[in-house]
Amino acid sequence: MPMPSPRPAPALGAPCWVSLMARDLPSAQKFYGAVLGWRFRQASLGEEFSVALMDGEPVAGIGALAPSFQVPVAWMAYFAVADADDTAARIRERGATVAVGPLKLGPGRAALAADPDGATFGFWEGRTASWSVGAGSAPAILELRTRDAFAAAIFYAGIFDWASERPGGCEVTYEHDQVIVHDGTHVVAALRGGGVEAAPDPRVRPQWHVHFRVRDIAAVTEAAVDAGGTVTPVTATQDGKGSQALVRDPDGGLFTVTAPGPPS
Repeated sequence: MPMPSPRPAPALGAPCWVSLMARDLPSAQKFYGAVLGWRFRQASLGEEFSVALMDGEPVAGIGALAPSFQVPVAWMAYFAVADADDTAARIRERGATVAVGPLKLGPGRAALAADPDGATFGFWEGRTASWSVGAGSAPAILELRTRDAFAAAIFYAGIFDWASERPGGCEVTYEHDQVIVHDGTHVVAALRGGGVEAAPDPRVRPQWHVHFRVRDIAAVTEAAVDAGGTVTPVTATQDGKGSQALVRDPDGGLFTVTAPGPPS
């Protein structure tokens, strides 16, 4: 769970980092460097963790899975919380699972959990990088594909205090049968229905998806295929103003790339 260097924390309940747990760190760095143009530096957590950089700014973390961990390669979204123990208790009270932690990790404490539909996520207590979804080099947005967006919104609002009107927290709006999460300045997450828990295709199972911004979606998707990944056809984004494609890296990690302008 590579985290960035200590800086002031983002809004409570907002995404504060994304990280990929990969099978092999050098192979993952080679793929994401070729596809997204990232450069890497070693994280403070050790040689099995690195921080991805774009234009010198932190984008995401990549860490190597321990051989004994029988879990799929996946991108993980982390959310900022004031008290990791309190968040863990709220998760359990709502019938969901805390899989790991909370554990002391670098400058803070982290834990991994799964929501009632099985979508995994992390939460972080402590200081983080100057990083916010939708700003700078950070991902454009996080998207939860779930069975029922409104039921999911009730769950996450209960554990992260969304829509509580507490100063410094996140607010939600309901637009076109989806839940939109704002951190006070811009949109940071969208919750959408249609996920199928037992689907054989991992692309439609409930999970958090990370959307990375790119300038040339055709070049990026071609590079992903050349590097051993697979790509879905390019489609319009939800608002119709951009283009997107779902990419699967050689180890099965799913992420979305988005670019301005409609599909060509």
